[in-house]
Amino acid sequence: MVLDDLGSSLRSTLDDLRGKSRISEEDVDEVVKEIQRSLIQADVDIELVQGLSESIKSRSLEEEPPAGTSPRDWVLRIVYEELVGLLGESTEIPLEEQTIMLAGLYGSGKTTTAAKMAWWFSKKGLRPAIIQTDTDRPGAYDQAEQMAENAEVAFYGEPDTDDPVAIAERGLAETADADVRIVDTAGRDGLNEELIDQIERIEAAVNPDRNLLILDAAMGQSAREQAAEFEESIGIDGVAITKLDGTAKGGGALAAVDQTDSTIAFLGTGETVKDIERFEPSSFVSRLLGMGDIEQLAERVERAMEETQAEDDDWEPEDILEGQFTLYDLQKQMDAMNRMGPLDQVMDMIPGMGGGLMDQLPDDAMDVTEERMRDFEVIMDSMTEEELENPRVIGASRTRRIARGSGKPEDRIRELLQQHKMMEQTLKQFQGMGDADMERMMEQMQQGGGPGGPGGMGGGGGNPFG
Repeated sequence: MVLDDLGSSLRSTLDDLRGKSRISEEDVDEVVKEIQRSLIQADVDIELVQGLSESIKSRSLEEEPPAGTSPRDWVLRIVYEELVGLLGESTEIPLEEQTIMLAGLYGSGKTTTAAKMAWWFSKKGLRPAIIQTDTDRPGAYDQAEQMAENAEVAFYGEPDTDDPVAIAERGLAETADADVRIVDTAGRDGLNEELIDQIERIEAAVNPDRNLLILDAAMGQSAREQAAEFEESIGIDGVAITKLDGTAKGGGALAAVDQTDSTIAFLGTGETVKDIERFEPSSFVSRLLGMGDIEQLAERVERAMEETQAEDDDWEPEDILEGQFTLYDLQKQMDAMNRMGPLDQVMDMIPGMGGGLMDQLPDDAMDVTEERMRDFEVIMDSMTEEELENPRVIGASRTRRIARGSGKPEDRIRELLQQHKMMEQTLKQFQGMGDADMERMMEQMQQGGGPGGPGGMGGGGGNPFG
């Protein structure tokens, strides 16, 4: 999860209020002081931090919490609402035919973002295409072509042409069948007249439906100035912030953009084409405070299961709740989990599983868990079809053979078999459940796992308090 230190610090401070029947001014002062420290460390502008702090303090002391709401949950709700307000709204990105032009400086991540956005649109059922017009940066064409191939989307570029406007025009004609055309442009070390002129000429040629500015999260507060400059020069309809997975300044960039007339459209959270998400302030803050994000989780699960099933038409995940749970089923489930993204990101989306619980785990807990899962995959690859379908046939001699074939210790194989047995027993409890039973169980999980406990504020979706 991006901005982990900020989220961890905020959660720790709010947890100090657990068990208190009343909240004093001193308690609020401590919370506000920690929020100030956390946000300033995340490079959020001091004036914004001060305004946010004053709002949180006055609301915590002056507003009456709903009946049955604990002081901690009340302050948590106020912090949530104020942070959502600080980050503003999300850029409107309709799922329809459109042309999007990307702008930004050198190193901002335009080419990578073009591929990520194209992949995102493709998963929404649209046919995207990337048009590469950067004729200045060595290797721009090759990088864009490779990224488009990784995203499995259409691509157009001309490596031997130095006229970006002509490339853009021919690119539009060649990708006429696409629903969404994403036009990548060149960058510069700074916003100068040459860059402005080139972007304006490309814009005139392609007549995009929206211009998106690509900003590196490491810019922090200076993102505000750059967003304002691009807005004044060419006009921007939204911003994509990249590299949020590896910078402490992400909070500054997120808040700074909202202080212009811009809004945020996408977040880049990793290196692969799948590491992108629509910016939704409520969901973002919900995860930051450890409340989860059921909507984003459900979307990832559905996409991962569809991709896994597409590669094996014979596997029907629905059959797991109706019949025997085999190692083959476990293998497919692990394949789907891998497609959902890094395990820590997935955990953050589960109410009660991310946030505070993650903070209590050793630093290498996720690495150890992912290594264990990789071992299981290698082991299952060394099994026969009979063993995958009926793991009960695996005795001592087969265990030794699988160990030799996989290069993994016998204890790890026994660990996998034990894990399968536990999951099989758990799944048997769900067999025979109706839809109403499943819905009731999910509601209990969300209410019991979230920050507010039963009846509290741990619900999922975009707004935990809705």
